[in-house]
Amino acid sequence: MPGDGPGSPNGGLRGRDFVNAADLSPAEVRAIFAGAERLKQEFSVERRHAAPPLVRRTLAMLFERPSLRTRVTFEAGMVQLGGGAIQLTAGNVGWGSREPIADVARNLERFVDAIVVRTGPHAVAEAFAAAAAIPVINALTLREHPCQALADVFTLREAFGATEGLVVAFVGDSNNVFHSLAIVAAGQGANVRLAHPVGYGPDPDLLRLARVAAAAGGGTVEVGTDPRDVVRGADVVYTDTWTSMGQEDEADARRAAFSGFQVDARLMAVAGSEARVMHCLPAHRGEEITSDVMDGPRSLIWDQSENRLHVQKGLLVELLA
Repeated sequence: MPGDGPGSPNGGLRGRDFVNAADLSPAEVRAIFAGAERLKQEFSVERRHAAPPLVRRTLAMLFERPSLRTRVTFEAGMVQLGGGAIQLTAGNVGWGSREPIADVARNLERFVDAIVVRTGPHAVAEAFAAAAAIPVINALTLREHPCQALADVFTLREAFGATEGLVVAFVGDSNNVFHSLAIVAAGQGANVRLAHPVGYGPDPDLLRLARVAAAAGGGTVEVGTDPRDVVRGADVVYTDTWTSMGQEDEADARRAAFSGFQVDARLMAVAGSEARVMHCLPAHRGEEITSDVMDGPRSLIWDQSENRLHVQKGLLVELLA
């Protein structure tokens, strides 16, 4: 949405875009978490909301990438909040080919209340946000995955009671998930560490934004190349697939480069007996993580998945109610 941002004259988050994790201040993240916690508590008891806050509101979901968690949690969440969601694909709309993105955005802003975009190039999400006069939410680009980061940090708060001082060790590819997680978690006071193979480091601009967020929120961000050093003493060990969507041609090279970065029982032993494990899914079992760790008692993975629903509902209410 043109002209919005943290200093929006409207106050709060109503009408804002959420394209980059850094679009939200640490205080605004906590406001979303407070709403998500209330919604989760109510839904957990009744499987419904007594007074749905988004009755007759409509969400357009523009998806160029495969999706399980993102599609279901946004669509089900919008229905549970009293509204509706419409999924559109590039094949049946043709944004950027059949019609310019700006034209698609200007049509949708007259039909619906918000747009969710799941795509490859980050510029596509930015172009929708620049053209549409309604909120645009990034549901994944190759640069960032900010909704996943919100769910992850919300899960950390649930599991540990607070995020201040937590050591979150991310092992593997410094991808879109890491970028957004580092910004949100460090902004909530966590000490974020990354272990990556040489040549697979984070985007320098996003690393800088994560350190800005850390300075504002009391966290830290550290980057290294030895997974054992990075996980030692960690509260949480987080991993993700070594080959993200759109990188399939690099799969063999990445598998070789990341061979020493598997999260298994031996690496978790280095972290310590109390360390928990996270993965944003989908997982390649036996590659970046072993099944015994993924399905074991220290796993927070299924809580992360569930919390996509509750946190995105909290986000939608803040943007639209």
